[in-house]
Amino acid sequence: QVQLVESGGGLVQAGGSLRLSCAASRTSFRINYMGWYRQAPGKQRELVAVISGGGITNYADSVKGRFTISRDNAKNVVTLQMNSLKPEDTAVYYCNARTSVLNAWGQGTQVTVSS
Repeated sequence: QVQLVESGGGLVQAGGSLRLSCAASRTSFRINYMGWYRQAPGKQRELVAVISGGGITNYADSVKGRFTISRDNAKNVVTLQMNSLKPEDTAVYYCNARTSVLNAWGQGTQVTVSS
């Protein structure tokens, strides 16, 4: 069982920055992908960014050029640097980790961007 512990998030004004981090523990499996998803009220959960063990990244079009995902494979930590935040980025952000047999989720952290 993979456990994901998220940190970061909070309230920020439009144009500001936030940094989310997520640490994975208690796994004997190699974590292939780590990433971030978000869910705004009344909307479906959507991909924000994902990174492979080899460092290949994929971003939602809405965050390209503003968000950067990075990963420390030795520590199983994934970080999402969010710059130029917009009110439409407001959501609960969830960390995700996938192994060959597991798909784990964090508890979620709230990001609120005020206009």
